Amino acid sequence: MGSARDLMKVLCGLSEDGFSFLVVPGGGPMADLVRDLFARHTISEEAAHWMAILAMEQYAYLLADDTGAKLTAEVQRTEGVKVLLPYHTLREDDRGIEHNWDYTSDSVAVLMAMRLGAPLIKATDVDGVILEGEVVREISASSLMGLESCIDQGSLRLLKASKISCWVLNATDLQRFVSALKTGEGGTTIKGCK
Repeated sequence: MGSARDLMKVLCGLSEDGFSFLVVPGGGPMADLVRDLFARHTISEEAAHWMAILAMEQYAYLLADDTGAKLTAEVQRTEGVKVLLPYHTLREDDRGIEHNWDYTSDSVAVLMAMRLGAPLIKATDVDGVILEGEVVREISASSLMGLESCIDQGSLRLLKASKISCWVLNATDLQRFVSALKTGEGGTTIKGCK
């Protein structure tokens, strides 16, 4: 969260070079609060799901605020940088997402990429998928099923049933992140299976 707004400004700068992004926000500390409430109180998975989606929506406002990005509830190819308001979008149609903790904001991002027929970039704080102490350059979603990694199991299920890929990139070093975007080098590509 500490570097998220700087990342948004970098993405907006890249849009001047012809890049365009639909950013699907994570839940940040607001989703962590929902997880904590779910663990300590009797809250149904259904209620927790929508509370977590609303947490993502709150984070969307933070990401767009004073960064040059625009908010949108539309899932469509666009120019520039837009930040998705996921609650609005998913209340209309959330087919493909189960309402449990296997499906996090990563799964929402995969679902949106599937709807767009576009590749997904997961900007995170790790260099990629790490197996046996090494970053793997490419792996199938099927190979990660049941393993703990930087992407949730729901996302892997969605990827497994799709043609899209998910490129996991470390975004804590913004210069390295931009270089990876421009060269196509770095991180891990998680391939769908269709």
